[in-house]
Amino acid sequence: METSEIRRRFLQYFEDRGHTVVPSAPLPSPDPNLLFNVAGMAQFVPYFVGQQTPPYARATSVQKCVRTLDIDEVGKTTRHGTFFQMNGNFSFGDYFKEKAIEYAWDLVTRSQNDGGYGFDESVLYASVYYEDDEAIDLWKRVAGLPDDRIVRLGMRDNFWSMGIPGPCGPCSEILIDRGPEFGADRDWEAGDRYLEFWNLVFMQNIRGEGGGKEGYPILGELPKKNIDTGLGLERVAYLLQGVDNMYEIDEIYPVIEKASELSGRKYGVEHVDDVRFRVIADHVRSALMLIGDGVNPGNEQGGYVLRRLLRRAIRSMRLLGYEDPSLVELLPVSLEQMKKSYPELAADFGRISQVAYAEEEAFRRTLTAGTSIFDIAVRETKAGGAHQLEGAKAFQLHDTYGFPIDLTVEMAAEQGLNVDTEGFQALMKEQRERAKADARAKKAGHADTSGYRELREKGVTEFTGYQELATDSQVRGLLREGVAASSAEQGETVEVVPPGRRRWTRRPGPRSKRWRTSPSARTCRSRRST
Repeated sequence: METSEIRRRFLQYFEDRGHTVVPSAPLPSPDPNLLFNVAGMAQFVPYFVGQQTPPYARATSVQKCVRTLDIDEVGKTTRHGTFFQMNGNFSFGDYFKEKAIEYAWDLVTRSQNDGGYGFDESVLYASVYYEDDEAIDLWKRVAGLPDDRIVRLGMRDNFWSMGIPGPCGPCSEILIDRGPEFGADRDWEAGDRYLEFWNLVFMQNIRGEGGGKEGYPILGELPKKNIDTGLGLERVAYLLQGVDNMYEIDEIYPVIEKASELSGRKYGVEHVDDVRFRVIADHVRSALMLIGDGVNPGNEQGGYVLRRLLRRAIRSMRLLGYEDPSLVELLPVSLEQMKKSYPELAADFGRISQVAYAEEEAFRRTLTAGTSIFDIAVRETKAGGAHQLEGAKAFQLHDTYGFPIDLTVEMAAEQGLNVDTEGFQALMKEQRERAKADARAKKAGHADTSGYRELREKGVTEFTGYQELATDSQVRGLLREGVAASSAEQGETVEVVPPGRRRWTRRPGPRSKRWRTSPSARTCRSRRST
């Protein structure tokens, strides 16, 4: 069953039972504490906490979500991903535990010919909060589960809250036994054998202050009890499609196939290559969805996450041996799968692809400029017997070549090295403080001229501008906002100081050592073309 069909059946089932179908909220979260929506109930929070009156008593949705805490783990295991979809049905003071359990069990076990998912009841289990005897009785009566397929778990596993004082309540999960090849019998904590794919939250209590998943008091009951459920669409997809993990479902695996075709490497042969294939497939799809929801690559917040996802995918293709631009090949493949559920992606693909391809072009330039410097730094570090790349080297890669620190950390790890991130952050702080001090000096009319003095002390040469309009010369120094700099990045404005009293203006076009001169100034402003 295709993922888009699993999604359609879910929405249809609950719409037929009086639920209003609510479109997914955009990925960027309106919550100032979050970059992206990370749960299916995110857009319904104002109703659950009583800030707004819901316009419907029952709702259903398939929410687009992005979680980024585990970006570095994506691909290393088959459990981590960034973009995922959460199917949910919600009740705002309407039905409660019995109906929620009835609906979930019916849809999961109903035959596929009759609009359900057709799971075999004999391999399904239910977990419950260990004190929730009401839920245990309902699983026995409504679903007919015997005692040995109902698992009592503690507060850490089966009790939900938003992490702050407010609504909370016990959970109940539907799990599937995937067989002994995935783990030990009745081992609920480890392995992939007993896989939870639908969580039912019975929002019935109010919690107080406290940290952690267990360290807070229960103050009482809510005046109106609510239902919040979440079915992991990708998990159900790989269970119904007969594959082992989310990377092999119909919405993701075609990108792996295309990456394999382009690179000549095979998926499923070597773990190192498999990690790269998974990173590519996951990140390309996530980037497609993020750009589709209006996120653009940048250096802060959501834009930085998107930039990092794109760059990890691009670099993974290069590590697989494919040197040409890759997003132009991979992004349309992802679109073909995702547009079945999100047709708006196809309508907006011109803009989406333009953003993605421009980011790849810029990053390819960054890699070309900085990789050789990184390789030299690694060789020097290893030659000295060290196991940590100096913070100054990481800062140079960032400041001069545009390498983000996480890329340097990732590349260093591949070489068996750590990075002095504390030293890097200290240098970044110094740079920010210098910039602020210079800005304050300029406002006060007392700019720092020490950089000019240092270069002036190296001497002057005879000015030749009256005899010639162009000449070859060696650059003596660079100044950025009056402070000496070792190099300049594309797009920056710097002063180029040659060995003489000349004003130099960089000619447009290809890089060259030829510079125009004029007789009036000792330094020049040069904006490198982008």
